[in-house]
Amino acid sequence: MTSPDAPAGALARLRGAWRRWALWFALVLVVVGLLATLVWLARGHEIEQTQRDLDRDNADAAQVLRQRLARNLQDLHGLAATHADPISWWTGATQLLHEHREWMRLQWHDAALNLRAVADSPFYPALLPPPPDGNTHHPSDIANLCGQASKLGAAAYAPSRFVPRASGLGEEVLELCLPVRQGAQLQGYVVATHTLDGMLALLPSSLTRGQSVGFTELDGTRLAMQGVPRRGARVFVAQQVIDLPGAPIVLRLEGSRQLPDVFPNVLTALVTGLSIALITVLVLLARDFRARQQAESELAQALAFRKAMEDSLVTGLRARDLEGRITYVNPAFCDMVGFAADELIGQSNPMPYWPPEMAQDYAARQVQRLSGLSPVREGVESVFMRKDGTRFPVLIYEAPLITTVGKHTGWMSAVLDMTAQRRAEELSRASQERLQASARLATVGEMASLMSHELNQPLAVISSYATGSLNLLQQPAGDAATLHDVRTALSRIAEQAGRAGKVIHSVRDLVRQRSTSRQAVAPRVLFDAVLPLVQLQARKLGATVHVDVPADLPAVWCEATMIEQVLMNLARNGLQAMAEVPAPRLLRLQASLGPARTAVAFVVADSGEGISDAVAAQLFTPFFTTKDEGMGLGLSLCRTVVEQHGSALQHQPQSPRGTVFRFTLPVAR
Repeated sequence: MTSPDAPAGALARLRGAWRRWALWFALVLVVVGLLATLVWLARGHEIEQTQRDLDRDNADAAQVLRQRLARNLQDLHGLAATHADPISWWTGATQLLHEHREWMRLQWHDAALNLRAVADSPFYPALLPPPPDGNTHHPSDIANLCGQASKLGAAAYAPSRFVPRASGLGEEVLELCLPVRQGAQLQGYVVATHTLDGMLALLPSSLTRGQSVGFTELDGTRLAMQGVPRRGARVFVAQQVIDLPGAPIVLRLEGSRQLPDVFPNVLTALVTGLSIALITVLVLLARDFRARQQAESELAQALAFRKAMEDSLVTGLRARDLEGRITYVNPAFCDMVGFAADELIGQSNPMPYWPPEMAQDYAARQVQRLSGLSPVREGVESVFMRKDGTRFPVLIYEAPLITTVGKHTGWMSAVLDMTAQRRAEELSRASQERLQASARLATVGEMASLMSHELNQPLAVISSYATGSLNLLQQPAGDAATLHDVRTALSRIAEQAGRAGKVIHSVRDLVRQRSTSRQAVAPRVLFDAVLPLVQLQARKLGATVHVDVPADLPAVWCEATMIEQVLMNLARNGLQAMAEVPAPRLLRLQASLGPARTAVAFVVADSGEGISDAVAAQLFTPFFTTKDEGMGLGLSLCRTVVEQHGSALQHQPQSPRGTVFRFTLPVAR
């Protein structure tokens, strides 16, 4: 009976055999590559050596040519120094022409470039008939050449030129002009016409054997060439510039070489490669076995680490395939929904943790997500249902599952339980509301003493007018003046009673807990709500309140009660900051439309002592205060309220003194 493990064992053996064949194939490729590399390197070395030899021959030839040309200049100097008359000069020049086959003609010109004597080489046909003695005319190229030599104070060469022959052929010649001086006095010029073929003949045969040598111009134009290189499979070229004064020229050597013999290199490389291969086989087998064991151990450790990491996460993980079926869940997700892993894996729509009343919406959303239409890696808030039926809020992040070859196989979801966060948000909101209520009560406590002072004044006026009215009524009736005085007194009583009532109503509205729903409110209404209390304290301090709120400002979107409290706290702080400064004391309340016309800026500015850097660093810190009384919560609450409205509470110094507080509210649409 076949064991169930037999197919698995056969598959493992097949994989092992495939690995061994792959290893041998790789080894063969390595050996072949090694042999090819050795042959290529050996061939390249021989080619480089051949080129190096040719470059050396070219350098030696250039050195020999420079030495011969320098010796020629010495001979020309000797000719000019030892022969002072045309006859003797011609005799000496003829002797030099026999010794120097590279010269075709020698000419002697005086300082005015008049031709004194000329001698032609017997080895070459005459170039041109020599002009008669005493002829004052001379070719312009000779004049230019000798003029350049005179400026240099040394020999100068003219660019090569082609001289045609009667046979239709010709050759390239190069002329040299040597100034002859006696002390500092110019005596004349010696002009030597070189043939380039003759100059090439100056080179020793050891440097030109089996290769061609020639002269070219700097742009590569050939001027003269001697010799023919041996036939070979490759031509090697070496060039070097001969820097002749006035006419640089290039010495070019061309030589052909047989390609390097590769057969000895192949044998050497083969023996070396086979020796290396025998050692490499054992090394590779041993390393492959160790690498396989190490890879299996690392894979097991990686799987164990990933499993431990996924099991320790507090974030729920859920994987689904392209059809929406669950393929994986971690313990955190199971604890979150109350279902075991085997109860969830393989499940499709509807999922057991979906609330029944939301199942249809969730199914539509899942179809949209699996189709790829929804943005990935974007958190989505939802509600899940535990196994016991309780609901809890979750935040879901989803991303596609992509394999190493780039294939999309499904979706991975990270699920966060938001229950604790929602509870913390509710506690924070309740704490904030209690803190605001405490701040209102603190404000009322601080304003109580001010109210008692301000209410005493209208009550005293009311009492005085009431006493006066009673006294008038006790007088005999019928007097029109008396009735007028009584009427005036009663109107003053009503006016002062209304003033006292406004003070009481302003404090009551500030303390009373009203609805915090946002609505469209005119900026002037916000200032009017706090203005009576602000003016009460301003009169007590002898300060002036300046209100600048245009009537055409658009309404702002805000919670009126909270913004009124912000304005009240800022105005009260500004008035208290001016208590110790000399007059004038000015509190400025201002509202203006922003540049983009999307927000209204609110400004409360005072002319007090200002805020130091040390105080500014802790200005909005809760329970931090510089006053003897107070809780230190006013500015902290103001900043919180302003930030809840999408703005920021800013402050800056005012010139010449004081502080400006500023915030913005969005325009209601």
